[in-house]
Amino acid sequence: MPSPAPPSLSFFDQARTALANAGDFAMGLATPTLRLGVTGLSRAGKTVFITALVHNLIHGGRLPMFRAAADGRLFDATLEPQPDDAVPRFDYEAHVHTLVEDRLWPSSTRRVSELRLTLEFESASFFARAFGRGRLHLDIVDYPGEWLLDLPLLTRSWAEWSAETLARAARGPHAGLAAEWLAATRTVDPAGPEDEATARRLARLFTDYLRTARADEHALSALPPGRFLMPGDLEGSPALTFAPLPPGGEGRAKSLAAMMERRFEAYKDVVVRPFFRDHFARLDRQIVLVDALQALNAGPEAVADLAEALADILACFRPGRTSWLASILTRRIDRIVFAATKADHLHRTSHDRLEKILRRLVGDALERARLSGAEIDVVALAAVRATREAMVEHDGEKLPAILGRPLPGEELGGEMLDPDAEFALFPGDLPEDPDSLFPPAESSREESESSPEAEANSDSRTIASPRPADARREVRSPRSESKREAPAVEFVRFRPPRLERTAEGLTLSLPHIRLDRTIEFLLGDRLT
Repeated sequence: MPSPAPPSLSFFDQARTALANAGDFAMGLATPTLRLGVTGLSRAGKTVFITALVHNLIHGGRLPMFRAAADGRLFDATLEPQPDDAVPRFDYEAHVHTLVEDRLWPSSTRRVSELRLTLEFESASFFARAFGRGRLHLDIVDYPGEWLLDLPLLTRSWAEWSAETLARAARGPHAGLAAEWLAATRTVDPAGPEDEATARRLARLFTDYLRTARADEHALSALPPGRFLMPGDLEGSPALTFAPLPPGGEGRAKSLAAMMERRFEAYKDVVVRPFFRDHFARLDRQIVLVDALQALNAGPEAVADLAEALADILACFRPGRTSWLASILTRRIDRIVFAATKADHLHRTSHDRLEKILRRLVGDALERARLSGAEIDVVALAAVRATREAMVEHDGEKLPAILGRPLPGEELGGEMLDPDAEFALFPGDLPEDPDSLFPPAESSREESESSPEAEANSDSRTIASPRPADARREVRSPRSESKREAPAVEFVRFRPPRLERTAEGLTLSLPHIRLDRTIEFLLGDRLT
């Protein structure tokens, strides 16, 4: 399916956005402002990323690849009141407490929030240093990735969206999950009279399907409308009480189809356009966090579904560069980072392969962004590193493993893990060829499933090694080998680390994997 065209704004919305951008420009004459959008689909780690980024900048974290910090040119980073009075503040302090004191992961992003961090630095240029220290406002905008899935709706009609959604629900792993909703849809007549009870019943069953499909065991992603699962103050409103229908009845007044179409358009007007106008169209830089490991665990269909969702999302970006004069009224995203999160769930020997998989997932979008003039980076990232690495011996073979303490309630191989005991885990081997992770074409599915290549790619072993008090190491396999099209990566959720202290008693900042490289790409050129 071709990616949709980027959504556009009405003349009125363009004027409002231009005025907002002009206001931002005027406020930035004394101190420039960079607006960074942070997004990702559910459980990709948006809250953790922002918290770790701010914590490391404020507390002078170990950031060797962030040149301003490594060269000693970053003097200060302070939180300031955010400029948008109508947008909730990102609760940085509460999230730090959850990570550092409780050693738990913060709750997921459920709404748009914002945080302003002001950086004071010395320019790397001798000429610029003569004018004193520089300052940069970094406005971090956090929003649910599911809301990005809604942006393609601006380019679709009711009939197009209904046809696409019904077709997707009838194929592959969706079919079983959507069975009850599809059965109920077949019992109604789109051309029949509008009925509130019918609309509510279909909307409820449709929402149940969306919720089940996005659960961890299925990890399906390409499923708008995003607000159905996080309705907020719109819960129960007509704008969130609709569902796709087969063709028929759209042009008939007072029909069920006309009622659903009207509510679909209201959803775009009330939910999608304001988000695009007030937040998305005002970004300068963007990082997209992707939980590729969750999709790998769920299987090839989930991987293909994630690729489809990312293609739809990234088609909505407005990448490229604008002239200094044009930037007063309009903004373009000139740098984008695609980050495969939870890299600490893998040994570093697999990080290159994880980056290759992400490049395959966003391949078309990478090329479009480059052609528009935007700069792109792809990185395997852990904003907060919860594990460390070790070599573990199993059946006479030394294997690269990760060590950490699991969250309470975590299981592996059907056995409950002790949250107070560190254990070693060999998560599995990622394939060299990312294409092996995608479902084969229907015409060659049987051949692919029985081919030697499929057998080779299924060689993924997992071990867990508890570390008892006497330090004896017991190695066990949590599950038997099974034939599958693509290797699954076995992982558990680890607790955030206990912060280290120096000999002088100074508490260090949150550990990470490649957060410094990511910060350098997103901010480094503005601190030169």
